[in-house]
Amino acid sequence: MSSRVRPTGRRKSIYDPVHGPIALEGPSLALVGTPEFQRLWGIRQTGLAHLVFPGANHTRLEHSLGSYWVTSRLSEQLSLGDADSDRIAAGALLHDIGHGPFSHTLDGPMLEVLGVPHERLSCLRIEGKDPDWPSDRVEVPNVLERFGIPPASVARLIDPREPPRARRLLRAILHGPIDADRIDYLQRDAYYTGVAYGAIDAVRLLDTVRAVDARMAFAEKGRSAVEGFLVGRALMYSTVYFHKTVRAAEMMAQGAVERMDGYPDAARPLFFGRDAELLVHLREAGALSRSLVEGLLDRRLYKRAFGWRSVEPAVRARWNRAISAPAERRRMEDEIADRVGAPAGSVLLDLSGLVADPEPGDDWGEVAVEVGGELTFPFRGGSPWRTLADRSPSEWAVSVYASRRWAGAVARRLSRDPGLVP
Repeated sequence: MSSRVRPTGRRKSIYDPVHGPIALEGPSLALVGTPEFQRLWGIRQTGLAHLVFPGANHTRLEHSLGSYWVTSRLSEQLSLGDADSDRIAAGALLHDIGHGPFSHTLDGPMLEVLGVPHERLSCLRIEGKDPDWPSDRVEVPNVLERFGIPPASVARLIDPREPPRARRLLRAILHGPIDADRIDYLQRDAYYTGVAYGAIDAVRLLDTVRAVDARMAFAEKGRSAVEGFLVGRALMYSTVYFHKTVRAAEMMAQGAVERMDGYPDAARPLFFGRDAELLVHLREAGALSRSLVEGLLDRRLYKRAFGWRSVEPAVRARWNRAISAPAERRRMEDEIADRVGAPAGSVLLDLSGLVADPEPGDDWGEVAVEVGGELTFPFRGGSPWRTLADRSPSEWAVSVYASRRWAGAVARRLSRDPGLVP
């Protein structure tokens, strides 16, 4: 006989402006009350985008609830059994519990300091194995086990290290080119930013999805919704997530962490709190960190002083080293600042435009559309939709940001000698 505990009738609904009422019961209701999940109330979904789009104050908790709702609809549409539905629902609720303050803003410093990305932290917390999470606040694995859901089975669904074909159908729901995570965040971020590009046809996507040969596919009549999804995602990245002023704010937050006294060791506790706690800590972490944080709070943001739309192959290797070795990037930043007589930290480099795919690991060519009972893959090869999905979200390969006081001097210096860096 199964040891799984089924819902006993206790049920609550949370009203969501994107999806309407979201019903919670059994394991889902218990999970939302855990400290690991409740921390997400204090983490903005879109990082520092509210400094450009004032309505973007929604949180990771809202998004996690929305992902859970989408996953529930997918589970019904794909006719999953109870055990798989419970695992997928838990994964949707918990997939972001490893995020640091301001979401993706501090992904770089997190990897440098902790040695793991936020996805891996989510897995560790699901299994109760995060060495930095307080032991008296570990509740998620206990809740899962109480309902007969092995924590490791949930972690495997969201762990980027898992082979892509392991539990392919279930993993695709949470970790695929068109998944519950993206179906929610594109709609949610468009709603709160007021930008219409992310208004995808989620109803059509959910209505036409099906399981074929152990993979997630879409009916032929849903192809236009799939194409709209690819367009919406590409435009949201270029319009919102990689907006030049949003990037300036994110570089300042990253710089405040990287330039704090005692970095990197002293930064370790920063990734386990909330947005507000990070700002308070950084205001007392040294003069440069305090200056950068106060600039964020007062919206005195750095300006893009210079940039390269493309990078010559001869110097690409050095830029790539700066991506993989943040200390080298910081040295380059201070080299530019020194050339114009500016203090360290006055110049910040944004290298994100060198990374073609902001969400690596996706294979858009594997998006399947069923036509006449056969699976087709219309986004392989030279498809214009595939080209759009694969394009860089930034038109600038490298951007040089500088404080307002020094932006003009940096622009003049690099305009005269663009080969100065690298």
